Amino acid sequence: MLILAIESSCDDTAAAVIEPENRILSSIISSQNEIHSPFGGIVPELASRRHIEMIRPVVQKALSQAGVGLEDIDLIAATQGPGLVGSLLVGFTFAKALALASNRPCVGVDHMAGHLLSCLLETEQPPFPYTALIVSGGNTSLFAVENPLSYTRLGRTRDDAAGEAFDKIAKLLGLGYPGGPEISRLAMQGNPDAFSFPRAWLGRESLDFSFSGLKTSVAACVDKLKKAGHTLPIPDICASFQEAVVDVLVEKTLAASRRTGHQHVVIGGGVTANPRLRQVLSRRCTEEKLNLFMPSPALCTDNAAMIGIAGYYQYLGGRLADIDSDAYSRSPLN
Repeated sequence: MLILAIESSCDDTAAAVIEPENRILSSIISSQNEIHSPFGGIVPELASRRHIEMIRPVVQKALSQAGVGLEDIDLIAATQGPGLVGSLLVGFTFAKALALASNRPCVGVDHMAGHLLSCLLETEQPPFPYTALIVSGGNTSLFAVENPLSYTRLGRTRDDAAGEAFDKIAKLLGLGYPGGPEISRLAMQGNPDAFSFPRAWLGRESLDFSFSGLKTSVAACVDKLKKAGHTLPIPDICASFQEAVVDVLVEKTLAASRRTGHQHVVIGGGVTANPRLRQVLSRRCTEEKLNLFMPSPALCTDNAAMIGIAGYYQYLGGRLADIDSDAYSRSPLN
């Protein structure tokens, strides 16, 4: 079976062709960073317009790179939600129209499910069940994943997602957009113990997250340094901020695995490409005798291949989209 997958939940237009044996034949991503960078964040209307411009050429390039035509495709999968509704409608509507015109089945995929199952595209795949940490610009959540179609949320952010916090601190420090990679790069040159930024544990039993207090603390620190006439030690601020985020993400993930009793831990989402998070979580999982599965960085960020693998299991479960299926902005999983 060949699957054509489409992802357009936010600001990247992506398409991929995969086989159910988890082989990626092509994966194309058209980024909009240059469009949104001057604004320090994503402008939904601009994102939607760019998706309209890019959806057809990106899909054509994915088919061409895979060496197949639409007539060879057996299933079309597309992100149905969550995300920016305007962006979602471009990709999901295109997928439904393509499926209708070619008489192919179509499935709508939850973006979160794509991240939860992205590790299944790697050579070394996690067995079910497992505990999963999803960290991105829009989501920071913990899940118990029982099988490819069954997920139970264990915890979620009560305010900012971790990726959103990275972007806001980067904007505060004048580092541009997207902020996560730049903070990570500068943090390598800084001292993570230079500033004692808070960790929001939210109670002994809580598996929820909160990063708004951390963001406020960094802003107050920057303001104090500026008023005192000091040059901002940006690498140290980045390293200390990043360490505060990583500490909470890692320890809550381990707490979740203890609660579920799972021996396997999986991560997904754009922020899980962060080298420090991968390093610390790997070390702590080894200490706790847990098996950690991390997708390659290319599969952490938004991509269509993960939508394809999640769509495959949706298809096997009989969960098909019809012409009246609509996109949604909020995930029922979160």
